[in-house]
Amino acid sequence: MSRTRLLDRVRAAIRTRHYSYRTEQAYTYWIKGYIRFHRYHHPNLLGTHEIRAYMEHLAVARRVAPGTQNQALSALLFLYRSVLEIDMGWIDGIVRPKRSVRSPLD
Repeated sequence: MSRTRLLDRVRAAIRTRHYSYRTEQAYTYWIKGYIRFHRYHHPNLLGTHEIRAYMEHLAVARRVAPGTQNQALSALLFLYRSVLEIDMGWIDGIVRPKRSVRSPLD
């Protein structure tokens, strides 16, 4: 039995759903970052606690925009639901980035 690499499986799942090439690039970027953040453990070994930790890292340490964090979360949910076929359910307690306060004159 041949083992297919995880990111190749992600790309194949994205392409069979006819997602755009930019979505493929973005999703693989966030999935690689997630795996790197957890010291190269396979996502099968990780769960909702690790997803929360990565989302908190993005919000607090990297200070990403809320839309960017949503994209990263969508990539991870796609990985678990569509590629690994693991239902993560609803993930509570995700730290969201703070919105910047802007005056109308900015």
